[in-house]
Amino acid sequence: MHRRLFLEGSLAAGAVSMGSFSALFSAKAMAEEVKRQGKKCILLWLCGAPSQFETWDPKPGTETAGPFASIPTVIPGVHVSELMPQCAGILDKLAIIRSMKTEPSEHFQGIDVLTRGDGPRPPFTRPILGSVVAQQLGQLDSPVPQFVLLDPCPEGNEFKSFKAGNWAGWLGAEYGPVRAGGEYSIPNILRPESITETDHADREALRAFLSRKFENDQASVAAAGYNAAFARVKGLMSCAPLFDIERLPDDDRRRYGPGAFAQHALLARNLIENGSTFVMVANGMPWDNHVFQHEMHQMLVPELDNVIYQLVSDLEQRGMLDDTLVIAMGEFGRTPWLNDARGRDHFATAWSMAMAGGGIRGGVVHGATDERGFDVASDPVDNRQLFATFFTALGIDPNAEYDLGDLPTFHRVEGNAEPITSLLTAG
Repeated sequence: MHRRLFLEGSLAAGAVSMGSFSALFSAKAMAEEVKRQGKKCILLWLCGAPSQFETWDPKPGTETAGPFASIPTVIPGVHVSELMPQCAGILDKLAIIRSMKTEPSEHFQGIDVLTRGDGPRPPFTRPILGSVVAQQLGQLDSPVPQFVLLDPCPEGNEFKSFKAGNWAGWLGAEYGPVRAGGEYSIPNILRPESITETDHADREALRAFLSRKFENDQASVAAAGYNAAFARVKGLMSCAPLFDIERLPDDDRRRYGPGAFAQHALLARNLIENGSTFVMVANGMPWDNHVFQHEMHQMLVPELDNVIYQLVSDLEQRGMLDDTLVIAMGEFGRTPWLNDARGRDHFATAWSMAMAGGGIRGGVVHGATDERGFDVASDPVDNRQLFATFFTALGIDPNAEYDLGDLPTFHRVEGNAEPITSLLTAG
């Protein structure tokens, strides 16, 4: 008997036939179906932490304000930094929280808490936001990766949270991100020319059969994760063009701007439009401006302003904004004062972030800081309330308990935290 016939028969009896396996990843209808289902999320992760004073919460006329003026927005009485004129024009589509009050003031801990929703509880690893959303709203069988991380430094930067590691925590490796960046495309996914398509399919069928048999015989969770990862690679081979930024219209690329962060934001829109559920767009560490704060933000903020404007406008024009939650934030804010190097240092006591679409009510400014921005004056928001708001906007129960067998009890959001109802369209 030809080895392929043998394997097809074995897989049909014990796991999945090669024919159905191939059909799973070749059916274009799969991506179309994914696009029609559920909500999606794009997280613009502003690594290093931008200043609230030069973005969403200017303090004109005070010693903490810096050199930039504030400008009116389309919401009467609400001003933002003059560095954000385009967002000022669409603030009726954005929700701003000016009263973020969190604990970690160092990057490592801040990134962990603001991407996972809570502090560490060793030896257990809480899944990152994208893994939870992919597990709850995504389709693991889709050839299009459900959780994608786009990072100009795909090999990872100095912070552990952005190096290859246990992103998905107790959810399992199958819910970790597909990571891309640098040259935008995903490397090492093409079949070597020395291997024929038939041989490649035969090898994969044999691997799948033996791995699935081991998984079933040993009840191995680790093997299940490896099998899911192999299946994902198979899918990536069929959807690699989605990661090719050069396939997108030149006009779109020009509108978003030439920088890696801008181009990755455009790529995120393309991935969400074609079946991904959660795309995280990171930007290295440019916002950590301990030196020459104003000069650096004068370059960085206009790009962010344009990216948010283009992304929100694109999603609205394509009929996707109501189902796509857009989040723009870093791990904390910056100090009201300047240090000796004319930079702003880390500040978690009172800072700002922004959201739009996907169940979020536009034109809302939640909370406030005092006159000089030293502390929250009203409606403080911590990381738990923030994550409860994210999950509720996406239709995910924030207080649900994870099914972890004999392990300690964990919830998606700890402490029975409530979402900020004033920010929710259904609130």
